[in-house]
Amino acid sequence: MHKTDNFLIKINPKFTDMNKAELIDEMATKSGLTKADSKKALDAFVEVTSKALKSNERIALVGFGSFSISDRKARIGRNPQTGKEIQIKAKKVVKFKAGSDLTGQLQ
Repeated sequence: MHKTDNFLIKINPKFTDMNKAELIDEMATKSGLTKADSKKALDAFVEVTSKALKSNERIALVGFGSFSISDRKARIGRNPQTGKEIQIKAKKVVKFKAGSDLTGQLQ
């Protein structure tokens, strides 16, 4: 524990930036699955979610959050190096909206 401005905060450098391998390790530890099975489960989740989003479906995990696709309109931007105006094309973007349980755990 670290004390800053009369607040106690838990510092865990292991979780400052989690990569795929670390996520698989944590999933295996929490679920009791092997790392290989956890990797298969994560890969399946990513594949199924990607396929659904490509079909313009919404993925809702009650309490955790929802993934959806949104259309971003074409717009005019600026090249940060030259300041010259550039045309930015319209595109689809993935949005994630955190659920109430996840949001509550962060506070």
